[in-house]
Formats: sequence, C-alpha cells, structure tokens
Amino acid sequence: MEDTATELLVENIKELLVNRPGLTKDDETRGNIENLLRDLPVFIAFLRETVEKRRRREMAGYYEEDSSEAKRIAKEVQDVVYDVQDMIDVLIAKTIEKNQKTRFFRFWDKAGSLNATCKHFEEVKAMVDRFREKTIIYVEDERIITEAQPPKRKDAEIPEVQKEELVHRLSCETDYLDVIPLIDTTGCGMQILARQIFNEQHILYKFPTRIWLTITYSLTAEQMCIDILKELSIRVDEDTSAKELADTVAARLHNQTFLIVMDNVDISDWERLSVALPFHNTKGKVLITTYDSDVKKVDRNPNLFTIYGFATDEDVWGRLRWEALGKLDCPPELVDVGQEIAFLCARMPKTVSIIGRILESYSVTDRNIKYYWIKVRNQLRSYTHRMPSFALHLSRFIYLSYDNIPHHLRPCLLYFLLFPKHHEILVSKLIRLWITEGFVQQQSGCSLEETGEKYLYDLISRKLVVTVRFKSDGKLKSCQIHDTLLEYDNCPGEANEEYFLQEIVYKGDGQCEPPLSSKETCRRLSIHSDCLSFVSSRPFGPRVRSFVCFSKTNYVVSPENSTNITEAFKLVRVLDILPLKFTKIDSDLYNLFHLRYIAFSSELSILPSKFNQLWNIQTLIVITKSRTLQVKADIWKMKRLRHFKTNASATLPVSVNSDKQSTELQTLGLISVESCTEELPHQAPNLKKLGIRGRLALLFGRKTGSIDSLKEMRKLGKLKLVNDIYPDQRREGALGCLPRYDQFPCGLTSLTICATFLGWEHMSTLGLLEKLEVLKLRDHAFVGHTWEVEDGGFHSLETMHIEKTDLACWKASSHHYPKLRSLVLKDCDKLREIPVQLADISSFETLELSTSRSAVTSAKTISKLKRDGGSEFTLFIFPRHHTE
Repeated sequence: MEDTATELLVENIKELLVNRPGLTKDDETRGNIENLLRDLPVFIAFLRETVEKRRRREMAGYYEEDSSEAKRIAKEVQDVVYDVQDMIDVLIAKTIEKNQKTRFFRFWDKAGSLNATCKHFEEVKAMVDRFREKTIIYVEDERIITEAQPPKRKDAEIPEVQKEELVHRLSCETDYLDVIPLIDTTGCGMQILARQIFNEQHILYKFPTRIWLTITYSLTAEQMCIDILKELSIRVDEDTSAKELADTVAARLHNQTFLIVMDNVDISDWERLSVALPFHNTKGKVLITTYDSDVKKVDRNPNLFTIYGFATDEDVWGRLRWEALGKLDCPPELVDVGQEIAFLCARMPKTVSIIGRILESYSVTDRNIKYYWIKVRNQLRSYTHRMPSFALHLSRFIYLSYDNIPHHLRPCLLYFLLFPKHHEILVSKLIRLWITEGFVQQQSGCSLEETGEKYLYDLISRKLVVTVRFKSDGKLKSCQIHDTLLEYDNCPGEANEEYFLQEIVYKGDGQCEPPLSSKETCRRLSIHSDCLSFVSSRPFGPRVRSFVCFSKTNYVVSPENSTNITEAFKLVRVLDILPLKFTKIDSDLYNLFHLRYIAFSSELSILPSKFNQLWNIQTLIVITKSRTLQVKADIWKMKRLRHFKTNASATLPVSVNSDKQSTELQTLGLISVESCTEELPHQAPNLKKLGIRGRLALLFGRKTGSIDSLKEMRKLGKLKLVNDIYPDQRREGALGCLPRYDQFPCGLTSLTICATFLGWEHMSTLGLLEKLEVLKLRDHAFVGHTWEVEDGGFHSLETMHIEKTDLACWKASSHHYPKLRSLVLKDCDKLREIPVQLADISSFETLELSTSRSAVTSAKTISKLKRDGGSEFTLFIFPRHHTE
C-alpha cells in the first residue's frame, strides 16, 4: 500500500502545480515540489519490487534478514510520503487561510511560515535522496544475493521455434507500422516470451529504441505519451495538451527504428492508447501481450505470428513443473497427481502460476510433498466441480487472488474494511468514496464513475467481493467484501500496519480501542457504534483524511460537540457522518479546505452560503427533517461538485452570471419546481440524474419553472418527479396531465413518478418514451379502477415497479411490453389479477409482489407457464402489511 500512497502523492503534486499555480509562484517552493515529483517514482518502483519479492519469499517459507530490511526501508519511505502529503495540504490550507485572515490552522504553527514549509520540502528531498541511495544499495545487494543463490523457481522454457518465429516477424520489413498481438489463452508464459524477446541480443541490435509499457486501467493516452517521451529523454511541459503530446511522440518516432512492447492490453486499451503511435513509420514495431482475442483484429498480417499459448495438457503440465519444482524433471511419485492438477488448471485459465506457487511452497517447506499435492488436487476438483465442500477450500484461493491483484485495486479492496463486517455497501456510495480518495484514475472515454465500476467488477471477478443485491434493472446495487478476507491476516493486517485505516471501538469512560493517541498517525478512521460518545471524547487526528460513522442509532449533536469534529480532523477529505444530526453548523467547518465528500444530517432548512468556501467538494449530501431546503451556497461556483443530493425540496440560488457552468455536476436532486429553470441545461450540461420535488402541476402547467428545460438535457438518463403538496396531497396535488412525451429528455432510460394521482389513461404518454427501460410508479402515481394498456408503446421497457395504487383491473398482453424482464408490485391490495399473457414474453424472468391473494394466484400461474415452457423464472411473494 505504500506505493499507492506515493502514487496519490504524485497525482496531488501534479494537481497542485496545474490547478493552483498561485500557491507555488515562489521559485524555491516550486523547485522543491518539482524535485519531489521527479524523485517519487523511484519509490514506487522500489516499493513494488520489494513487496513482491517479500511476499514471494515468505510464501516459499523464507524469512531472511534482507526481507526485514526491505520492510524497514519501506516504512521509512511511507513516513516521508505521508509527511510530504501533510506539508502540501498544510501549505494549501495556510495560504488560503492567510488570504482570509483566519487562525484555524494555528496548531500547525510548528511548521512555521511559508518559507519554513519550503525548507521542510528541502529536508524531505534530502531524505528522498538518502532513501534512494539506500534503495540502490539494497537492490544491488539483492542482485548479488540472487546471482550467488538463484531462487528456486525459474522461468519456463519457451520452445525455441516460437522464439525464432517471433524474432523473424520482428525482423521482417513492412510498408506499415507492424503491430503484433501476442495472445495468451491460458495465462502460461506470455510475458515471459515477450520479455525474453525484448532482451534478445539480435533485437538489441535491431532496435536502438526499445520501450516497455505496462498497461493499467489508469494509464491514459496522455500519460503513455509522457512515459514514451521520458524514455526518449525528452522533457515534457506540464501544460502540454493531449494532442500536442501525441504529435510530439509521433514526430520523435517518425524516422526511428523502435520496438514498443505494450504489456497486458485489451481491445479498449488499444483503442484509447494507439492514438499517439506513428502508423506511417515502416521501421517501427509494436508488440502487444494480451488475453483478449479481439486484439487479433489489429494485426494486418495475422498469418505470420499472432497466437501464443499452451494449448495442450502437456504444455500446461510442463509449465506447472517449472513453477512448482524449478525444473522439468519430476519425481515419479508426483507424476500422476501432477498431471491431473495440470488438467484441472487447463480448465481454469490463468491459474497455473498461482497453483504452481502453492506447490512450490510445499516443495520447499515440507517433506511429505505428495500428501500436499494430493490436497491441492482435491481442492481444485472441488473448485471446478462446484461440490458442497467448495466453501471449505475457497479461502486458499481467495488469499492467492488477493496476493495477486493489480496495485491499483489494492486500496479499493482494503477500503472495504472501513465498513462494518457484513455491512451491505451501496455500489454508488462506494465508488464515490473511491473517487474522493483518489483511487480511481481518469480513463479516456470513461467517466470516473464508470472506471470505478470497472474496478469493482474486477474485484468481483477475482472472488474478493461478492454481490448482495441487484437493482430492478439488473444492475448491481450493493456488495460486500468476501467473508474469508475478514479473517485473512494479510488484508486487515496490511491496512492497520501501514496506517491505511483503523476501526475505533468506544468502550465507555472515555476509553477507545485503539487508544486515542494512536490515531495521530492514522489516515482513515471508522467508528461503528456510539458515535456521539467518541465525538464527545475530543478526539485528535491531525493526519486523518477520512472519518466515517456507521450506526443504526441517530444522535443529536450539540454545537460544542460539532466543534470537536472540525478541531480534530483539520486535513480531512471525507466526512461521512449521517448518524450524527447537527442542530447548528460549526463555522470552522468552512475552513476544511480539503473536504471533498461530506454527508451529514441536520434539522436546518437553509444551507449557508459559506459552503462555497469548500472549493474541493465533489459530493455534498444533506439529509434534513425539513421539507424544503433553501440553498444559499452558490453550487455553480463549486467547480468540482459532481453529486448534490438531499431528501428535501432544494431551492437553488439564481445565478447572476449566465455563462457560469458546472461541467462536473452529474447528480442533482431533489430540487424545487422553481429551480427547474430554462438556464438549468446550460448550468449543468453533463447532468445524468435529476430529481424534482414540489407542486408539479405548476411546472407542467408552465406557471413555475420551465418544463421545456427537461428536453434540453441531452445527457440526462434518470429523472425522478415527486409531487409534494402539504398537507392534503390527494385533494390539492392531483395533476391534470403529464407533459407531452417530446418534453421529456430524449435519452431518458429511467423514470420515477411519485404521488401525482393521475388517471391510468395518461400512461400512454410514457409508453412513447422510446429509450425508457425502467419505470417506477410510487405512492399513487396513477389511480383508478382499470388500466387498459394501449398498443404501440413501451418498446424498450425492461423493468416496471408499481407501488401503492388502487388499481383493480389490469388489461394487457405480451406485445405491450415486448422486452419486459422484471415486474415489481408492492402494496397493490385491490389488484385482482396479473395479466397471464405476460408469460408469453420471452425475456420476462422475475416477478416480485405484495398484493391480494387473487393476484398471487395469477402470479403462480404465470410462473408455472414460464417453467413449463422451459424458461427460468423467479417468483418472490412477500407478506402484505394490510388485511383483506
């Protein structure tokens, strides 16, 4: 995890230099920061190498002194990295504070003036140089040790014919930039072959310029260009645009004879990273290693050489012997069981190295090798055949999967430990927190939220995270860390050892476990119970960046206790404190300049204007008892705000500057009818989710707000309309009609309507929304005895949710909902029957209901018809809360 902290520091420094140039206009300060930016990547490489080597040796049973030395150096590097991060954050905060003439950060006076802070940077740089020297010495010692005592495992021997074919392909002249995909279908040695070719003597002479690029999710085309230019010893200006970088790379490689190896590429990676390659250069070669067979289509001459892999059981068996024994010779007593293990591995791509590593550790540490090889074989049998005993053996594979996850996923996985055990974690919240923490890096063509979703599904595919619940549209709603990892010492242990996070348990009488003093070095704190007592104990966490509370009990926080929070965590970035209800907002909250995520509860009906001072805010969540929220803060000035959410009807400030835009804003709701103005599409051009709460009749009748603003929101996919009339909702709030179908956003895929009390005949309007996939009707959105569905609508509808209605007779057929997949009927007590013709919809697979007994009978008939027809169908019947 030290390497992740260092990477985040590098990104923070880059952000500082680019986005806050006024804070580094002093030449001395900027010089020190630029030096740090130059030297910190050395730490990343060193930390990754030593961590990987340490784990490999410890798995094999080795615990030499050099491993302890590596840990010690890594610990010192971690401390330096955190010190630098603290100083940068304090530098920013104190500079802003100086301009505002406040004294909120007086506890950092020990750091002295701005000049003293710069001198501290010099000291840190000197420490970096010393560590770098130690690192070089240490790595050199490791090299000598390695040469004198070679490790047991060796690289697999690649057949010479395959090497020769690839070298020949690289030596061939072409009239185009030759791109050669190296496709591995089993995970057995692709990188080994590429690395051997990269260092082949003939290739060294053939290609004076050789560049190896390891592709990760976070690598953008811009960063790849920068990496290539660094390899060419070309200095890159930080304000250089993406196009200029690509042009510079193409120009520099225009006439060069070069070889670029792009390791671990899929087709989407190639599409976003290939933009900078000089395809006109006939002397260049690009070698791609990939598990994605779709990459084959980039090869203009696939007949020469594209596919490499161990296609036969014998090939896998040979690879397994090299991994487990370090040689092809195998003791006779292990041959039969070993060949069966190889056969089972061949059925699970990419597992040969993992299983070989297990076998190697047994071969080194145990005499009765055959016993453990049989044990592994049995585990694999259980895994592949999904036998009941699978759960008993799963932990070993979970551990191995954790040890082998990519570096960019490690902090995302460890972050799960911030939540209580067995806590159901909302996916949307988790990804927002990852983004806030800086764990998710921008990918070309994807939003941060989309990239974070890729990270999550990667962890799920590795069996480290399990799905819990899905939304009605089939998308993942919540998840949990795998139970086995909660017992795995290396996972929570790593989180604690490296100050990544701590769970605080309040034991009463002012006593905490761990003690309060230990939190002065921790970066993230989580408390799962008695949150108010902890806050009242006056905690102090000067280095804490995240403070989160989980409790089923809500606590009212007095003004003096709210001050305790702001005093304790002055560099905090995440405040997730929904269980704490504030009666007054502490004025020092607005001095938390680094705050990026805040979720809190209050009894207030006004969001003060001073929230504008929180210029780093990305997510702002306000839960209040008040039905309305007057937003005095000008959210249009919060340029980094991505999500603003509240349960009240929020009246937004009127912008006096018509050119002002919030380009990052994606979620906005719930806002008042008055705030749905004609300027809204211009102010939030990238809005994806919108919620409106208030007297919708005024909006639809063009008396308040602008209904036409909805159709101008080209990127809006989710819309929620809550009709709120107090106190008599039904008598005063009934709407005469819906807006015309062409007044809704053209890209609308999800629509929720609440308490509009419309007649069912108005449903035909919604049926004309061509892209609508999810429709939720709540709290008497539509009323009346009969709904007779008209032809020609709901062509794309996949999910329908109807809740609290007096509908009794529903007349519909299968052609009315041709793509319906899921239907939810909740508290529909008068509904006599569900149309049995819905069973003819081929995609219909899930029905959930809490309705009358007669409706349940028809639901069972639908279920029987679907199953008799050979379709998989799930029927959920929940207890009703009303008596018949």
